[in-house]
Amino acid sequence: MYEQSLPVGPYRDNVSAEFPIVESVAGPAFGHESELRKRIATARKVVVKIGSSSLTGPDFTVDVAKIDRIVDALQARMSRNSDIIVVSSGAIAAGMGPLGLVQRPTDLATRQAAAAVGQVYLAHQWGLSFARYGRSIGQVLLTAADAGQRDRARNAQNTIDRLRQLRSVPIINENDTVATTEARFGDNDRLSAIVANLVRADALVLLSDVDGLYDKNPVDPTARFISEVRDGNDLKGVIAGSGGVVGTGGMATKVSAARLASRGGIPVLLTSAENIGPALDKADVGTVFHPKENSLNAWKFWALYAADTAGTLKLDAGAVRAVTSGGTSLLAVGITEIEGDFHSGEIVDIIGPEGEIIGRGEVAYDSRTLKPMLGKHSHELPEGMHRPVVHADYLSNYATRA
Repeated sequence: MYEQSLPVGPYRDNVSAEFPIVESVAGPAFGHESELRKRIATARKVVVKIGSSSLTGPDFTVDVAKIDRIVDALQARMSRNSDIIVVSSGAIAAGMGPLGLVQRPTDLATRQAAAAVGQVYLAHQWGLSFARYGRSIGQVLLTAADAGQRDRARNAQNTIDRLRQLRSVPIINENDTVATTEARFGDNDRLSAIVANLVRADALVLLSDVDGLYDKNPVDPTARFISEVRDGNDLKGVIAGSGGVVGTGGMATKVSAARLASRGGIPVLLTSAENIGPALDKADVGTVFHPKENSLNAWKFWALYAADTAGTLKLDAGAVRAVTSGGTSLLAVGITEIEGDFHSGEIVDIIGPEGEIIGRGEVAYDSRTLKPMLGKHSHELPEGMHRPVVHADYLSNYATRA
């Protein structure tokens, strides 16, 4: 899992819902690690992501004992009046054994076939395990398209909320059976960060097969354990890597997901599935990631990391400086080019003069109306076309996300 250098600068992630323009419910960052761990330990709404290796056995089938142990810990936390939303990997891995596959498939059709089989086995065992406590489960399968379109994301959000209200545990996974390579979240670590923002979670717990973040492969005796991450400076020199035999993620994707969630104001605990008991009890294990003090509100998080985009606006250098300084709307005078056939109210990418990615925003005009407006000051435009192209409230930039 520790094979490649972890990017510590800005990195582009692609998350959705009808998010209101409100500040993050997660609140400001805490100064001390102990305070942050207490906050995670007492969080009311918690998303827990569990990796494939923590749910399946060496024969590539669902491991009943592993799932029962996980459910015991989840139930213990729920008995303390916390809501739990589970993001579960393992569909492809769980389908490999029943299909007689001895290694993770690489072609799309076989992966989707394995997911179709494994999802049934996995959901069945989750249901049986929670039934021991008189709880039902609800399976929610999402694709990137579900997150990228407001109405579909809002429906997913409402479904998850209603399941919780009915005391049923939402079990969420990427819909590997239908998701194509071009329209995937990429891994369930990232999906968990998106879901955490979607449901406005108070904490995210990422569980894998490593007890926390190290600066290199933990089998190396010189590896240093990192107990907390406040910003990118704490990740300098960290060497992470990709997933194992049955998973698609790895430590790099988990750190990326943790930083993504923290950008939305959500504190994160990263540890192993073996530590699920103490992780959900006192949160005194693993690595914690502090939420950003300048966290994005829910709508801006969605627009920046999840929304489908319909076109591109290219800005001059002055406009780039203005919109990245924060609180400034984008006017037509600063736009030099547009691409795409978009409508008013759609999300567009915003790039700089050299093609560098600046951010995203909700455009106030359709592309046909906007073209003759480019480069013009407001007083040069006809009546009714003086409003900003992208209002500051609906403009989100990448400048402060690292």
